[in-house]
Amino acid sequence: MALLDIDAIREILPHRYPFLLVDAILELDAERVVGIKNVTANEPWTPGHFPNFPVMPGVLIVEAMAQVAGVLVLKQIPDREKKIVLLASVEEAKFRRPVRAGDQLRIEMVVGKRKASVAKMSGKATVDGVVVAEVTVMCKLADREAPPAAPPPSA
Repeated sequence: MALLDIDAIREILPHRYPFLLVDAILELDAERVVGIKNVTANEPWTPGHFPNFPVMPGVLIVEAMAQVAGVLVLKQIPDREKKIVLLASVEEAKFRRPVRAGDQLRIEMVVGKRKASVAKMSGKATVDGVVVAEVTVMCKLADREAPPAAPPPSA
């Protein structure tokens, strides 16, 4: 059973369709988080990556892993609606097996180092217990800027 469902995740992460890549959080503590991404045939990338053999792009796997890490970082911030977690670096990304439509990614991220506004986290993504990807990411906590004011109407 999910600790955080999609509605709770939407309250934490600013991402929305088609770029919200976390469907559930199963485990969450101060130093570790486990999330789920259900990979479906309706993903925006399936028609073109690749026709008749839909493979989730590696950059989207890394993004899903970074979003799971972002849940851990933002969940611990009391004024999180005023903050955003930005991806600062990607290190040691390895892709072991293709991720296909119908797969369920189980993503586990663990804090390596943490400072006031930066967290370095490492993790792995598995499908049916088999490692499909590994990565180390650095996330930076930043203030969310107010949206720019609309320009005045022209005469």
